[in-house]
Amino acid sequence: MLKKDKRRLFRRVRRTLGRFTPLRADCGELCDRRCCSADEQTGMLLFPGERTDLPVQSGAQRRVAVCAGTCERRNRPLSCRFFPFLPVLENGKVTVQLDRRAMGVCPLVEASSHVRFSQRFLHRARRAGAQLFADEDCRRFLNEAAEEGEQTAQIFAIFCEKK
Repeated sequence: MLKKDKRRLFRRVRRTLGRFTPLRADCGELCDRRCCSADEQTGMLLFPGERTDLPVQSGAQRRVAVCAGTCERRNRPLSCRFFPFLPVLENGKVTVQLDRRAMGVCPLVEASSHVRFSQRFLHRARRAGAQLFADEDCRRFLNEAAEEGEQTAQIFAIFCEKK
């Protein structure tokens, strides 16, 4: 997909997600913005072709937006907008699941059985995910992210088993 087409896609996805977030309140206030705390080695992965005003670290075909704890919310990267969720493709249908890579970072992941997530956000995240899955590069990116999440869950299970 051409860069111009990617910009249009990302604008459309941002419009679809709108201002909706996983909780009706700012969950960052509950955990002191743990997902917004990054250094040169950590941050939010950028989708292929995504641009941001945040500092970016690049390496091994990955670009990471590094956040110092505050940003203009309307300019957040897509990964931040979905966090701690991830659109996934299951049996040909786009769903939204908790991103297992967020384990150990986001308290909502561990407490998910006790949290009532915004249904409006989840519905819009599914629609936005479907838009992203229509793009080959974004589909590959999301599939790799889901695979990494599975590996993270397996490692956590082994680690927790040994305690």
